[in-house]
Amino acid sequence: MKLMHISDLHLGKRVNEFPMLEDQKYILQRIIAIADEEAVDGVLIAGDVYDKSVPSAEAVQLLDDFVWELSKGRPLFVISGNHDSAERMAWGSRILSAKGVHIARPYAGAEKPLYLEDESGRVAIHLLPFVKPAHVRAAYPDEEIGSYTDAIACAVEHMQIDSSERNVLVTHQFVTGASRSESEEISVGGTDNVDADVLEVFDYVALGHIHGPQNIGSERIRYCGTPLKYSFSEKDHQKSVTIVELGAKRGATERCEIAVRAVALAPLHDMREIRGSYEELTCRDNYEGTTTDDYLRVVLTDEVEIMEAMNRLRSIYPNIMRLEYDNTRTRSRGAVEVRDDAELKSEVELFAMLYEMQNGQAPDEEQMAYLEALVEEIKEA
Repeated sequence: MKLMHISDLHLGKRVNEFPMLEDQKYILQRIIAIADEEAVDGVLIAGDVYDKSVPSAEAVQLLDDFVWELSKGRPLFVISGNHDSAERMAWGSRILSAKGVHIARPYAGAEKPLYLEDESGRVAIHLLPFVKPAHVRAAYPDEEIGSYTDAIACAVEHMQIDSSERNVLVTHQFVTGASRSESEEISVGGTDNVDADVLEVFDYVALGHIHGPQNIGSERIRYCGTPLKYSFSEKDHQKSVTIVELGAKRGATERCEIAVRAVALAPLHDMREIRGSYEELTCRDNYEGTTTDDYLRVVLTDEVEIMEAMNRLRSIYPNIMRLEYDNTRTRSRGAVEVRDDAELKSEVELFAMLYEMQNGQAPDEEQMAYLEALVEEIKEA
């Protein structure tokens, strides 16, 4: 059984105010081509399909075109992520399921698995959209659930898992040990961590949420990463789709053999950083023959600020996203860093910092819970 694993499309996303729709349209066509070239038996889409819970019309149309082409000749298995609205994502899911496009509904307790079959038997596909402890507590009020790990453990425990068959989980969570990027939403103090141990029952876990492709412990638990670079912290990533092949299962107490590999994706525009003085960066010998329409973070090392530097540089490098200075003055005040800490903090964490600055103490648990609920409500509006 050969499956393609993708996630975190973030359709409709803007990066540093640059719309990414054309780049996304380009890369989605490449994903369709890979699915055809690999002759995959199914596609797993592990959440954050959209960048916002209320996506733009253009993003919806892009997904419609993508699903139409990708689903020709193969089933799709789709879950919502923390950026998606589970309710909006699942509209028409029962009708679409009859056509082979299976979209997880908002979590209300374990759903029956979906099945694929090959010469080695059945493969059970379990869909678990992004959930918080409150979602699982609502479904199972008698269970003791105090953390994200408790919540996922409870959700898994209530799934119909037949250990004599091959079992695949598609979910969207932060599993402890994963390396984050700037463009992901994070929780205060890492409270959204899920221990990998609760996922060990599955033959393969197709994860979404983390933007860099990586295994967690072993290749059986894997983030495929985003198909495009969505922050400069990802500039050195090799974006890809994951292909996983499931072999036969030798016994009920053993997991099946698997083979996991990445198929590289080449973007319409790469994302990279260039550094040097204004004179160096505008010297024809330095940029001629290079790709100057990539998305760029430009770091000028001039000691004196260059007037109209952004506009003047854009005559050579049209897609400059960020312009910064790294010189004696900025280093003395710590103004230039490899990453922007503000981009790494969630709305809740930023507000908590502001609250502590104004009140001399951090918000308590009740206040934090209220704030988190309020932020979620605003995002859904």
